[in-house]
Amino acid sequence: MKTSHDNSGRPDALRALAAARPDELDPARLAGSERQRDDLARILSEVPDRRSVPSPRGRLALKPIGAVAALTAVAATAVIVTNLDGRSPAERPEAGPRSSATSVTDARLVLLSAATKAEAAPSEGTYWQTDSRSELVDVAGEAGHLFAVRDTSSSQWSVGVRKGTDSLLVSGLDSEVAPRTAADEARWRDAGSPTTVEVAAGEGAKRAFRLGTGRPTVDRTALGDKIYALGPRNVSYKELRELPTKTAALRQELERLSTQDGTAGQGAERSAWLLRVTADLVTMPVEPGVRAAAYRVMADLPGVRMSADVSDPLGRKGVGVTFPTTNSTPLGSVRERLVVDPSTGELLADETLLVEPSARARQAGLKAGTAVNYSATTKATWSEKQIAVPGNARR
Repeated sequence: MKTSHDNSGRPDALRALAAARPDELDPARLAGSERQRDDLARILSEVPDRRSVPSPRGRLALKPIGAVAALTAVAATAVIVTNLDGRSPAERPEAGPRSSATSVTDARLVLLSAATKAEAAPSEGTYWQTDSRSELVDVAGEAGHLFAVRDTSSSQWSVGVRKGTDSLLVSGLDSEVAPRTAADEARWRDAGSPTTVEVAAGEGAKRAFRLGTGRPTVDRTALGDKIYALGPRNVSYKELRELPTKTAALRQELERLSTQDGTAGQGAERSAWLLRVTADLVTMPVEPGVRAAAYRVMADLPGVRMSADVSDPLGRKGVGVTFPTTNSTPLGSVRERLVVDPSTGELLADETLLVEPSARARQAGLKAGTAVNYSATTKATWSEKQIAVPGNARR
C-alpha cells in the first residue's frame, strides 16, 4: 500500500505525487514497453535534420593496439541518461535559440529501462567481453560475369582490465566466403566456379578472397596497460574510468583529442571524427555517466541525422544515427550508420551502406542502401573468466 507520510507523520510531497500517479504511467511499467519505443520513434521523427556541408572523407581509422585497428565498434551495456545533463545554459553549444524540438534532441536517449538495467548490472569485473557478427561484401569477376561475394564471420573479444590479465581477440569464428545470393552463385558457376577471386581494393590494387570456410585467429590486443585506442591515443582502463561524466567536459576532452589527430579535419569531417570516437567510446568499459555523456555529445553534433524504426543487419529494430560524410570506394559512394536500441541505449550495429553504387556494383546486383560492411554485437558483458581459445586457432 502506498503512503504519503514520513516517519514523523508529516506529508511527503514526492510520495504524495507518486501515490497519485496512475498505474499506467508508472516508469517501471513503461520501461522497455512498445509504447516507450513508439514515443521515442515519434520524438526522433520530429527532430530537424541538422546538415552540414558535404565532405569526401569517410570512416576514420583508429590508432592500432594489436588487432584493435581491424575491429568495428562493439556494443556496450545499458546507459544511464537523464533529462538533467548537468550543463548550465552557458555550457551548451552555441546553436542559436533552442526550440522545443531541440530540447527533445538532448533527451532522445533518455531511456527509463536503460537506467533500471544499468543500476542492476555490475559496473565492473575482470574481463569486458563482446561477441559480434560481421560481414563484408565485394564484387568479383570480369565485365559481363560480375558477382557479389560475402565474407562472414563471428568474433569474441575479451579485454582484461585487472593487473596481470590478458586481452584476447578470437576472430574468424564460423568464417565463410561465398557468393552473396543465389543469383550470384549462378554467375559464379558461369565464371567457372573459381576457388579464389580478386576484388578491387582502390587505386588499382587488388585483394584476393578464397571461397570456403576458414580457421579462426587469436591475437593479444593490449600493449602493456593500454587496452583501447581512443582517437589518436592508446588508453588504459584507469584512463577510461577517469573520463569526465559531464557532457561539456567530455566534449572538450574529445575536441582536444581531435586537434592531436591529423585526420580529424574541420566542419563535417570533424563531426564525423567525433561521432566515430564517441561510438567507439560507448562500447568500452567506461563509467555509466561517461557513456551517457557520450550519447549526448552524439546528439549535439552538427550534420548527424537520426532515423526512427530502422533495422540492423540481424533484423533488430533501433534508431539510426547516420554520419554526415560519405566516402568514395570501388563499389561507389558509401555512408556509415550506427543502430542504437532505444529501449536499452545499447549500440547494436555499425554498418556501411551504399549511397550511389558504381557501375560495377550495379552489374553485380548491389543497390543503394545495401550494407557492404557491418559489425553487429550479439553480447556485451562483464565476466570473471577468460574466453576459451579454439584448438584450431591460428596464433
